[in-house]
Amino acid sequence: MARNKKKQTGSAKGFILLLIIIAAAVYYYSQNKGWSTDMIRPETDQTTEKTDNRPEEHATDYTADTNRQSYSNKLEIPVSTTPRNEIKLKRTGYTLSYNNVYKTPNWVAWELTRQETNGNEERKNRFIPDPDLPEPRAEHSDYTNSGYDRGHMAPAADMKWSKKAMEESFYMSNICPQNQKLNRDDWNDLEETCRGWARKYGTVYIACGPIYDKESPKRIGEHKIAVPDRFFKVVLIYNRKNPLAMGFLFENKAHHQKLENYLTTVDGIEQITGLDFFSKLPDSIENRIEAQIPQLPSTR
Repeated sequence: MARNKKKQTGSAKGFILLLIIIAAAVYYYSQNKGWSTDMIRPETDQTTEKTDNRPEEHATDYTADTNRQSYSNKLEIPVSTTPRNEIKLKRTGYTLSYNNVYKTPNWVAWELTRQETNGNEERKNRFIPDPDLPEPRAEHSDYTNSGYDRGHMAPAADMKWSKKAMEESFYMSNICPQNQKLNRDDWNDLEETCRGWARKYGTVYIACGPIYDKESPKRIGEHKIAVPDRFFKVVLIYNRKNPLAMGFLFENKAHHQKLENYLTTVDGIEQITGLDFFSKLPDSIENRIEAQIPQLPSTR
């Protein structure tokens, strides 16, 4: 009987020991779990801190995107549909794509308003190299005794509203070798007509530039300025009941004709130049007006 009692006592002690072990394990687990929870919090805080930083980064990107969008939303800026050598430069009164192989612009584009035609800034006639272009670059002397005028793409007379705009219109990046009679007659006539349209309709959008029909064009001057075979100009008048777009093509030769004789479709000029003009217009309007040769509107 004593032996059985001792056996029962041993069993009881074993059971109690088991309970103690279980209790200790539970206590340890609870303590360990609480410690782990505390360790997670700094990670949560770090994640929140990173998340808080991201909107600032995105805001910077968004601002940049907004600037690019604002730039590209300008109706006068063409979009290139074919690859070309170009350096894009934004000026006070115009934007240009410069070709460093030809040393002339691919295109120059600007918006002209009624108020801008009434400026009082005087013409400077001070042609200077574009300070933002790499050397070698076009210089005033390249045209001396060449037989060609320093022909403005964005005309100085459109920049009378700002001293800086006037000065920048004489950067050589805005200039092409142009037949003297063309520059001073028919090309000038179209420039004056565009100013008349701006005064009448409030705003016109203009883009123009040289056309090279030959793979190896004629060159002039120390810096080998390429002489264009032709010139184009496109004009959009959007502030009227029926918007219209006009294209003009000029051979780089002496002419004196009515402007109607140079009139063509904007679609036709797009095919020649590899440029998409007025691409921010609704497609239904762009497709219609760029396929038409409109009657030349009056400036009165």
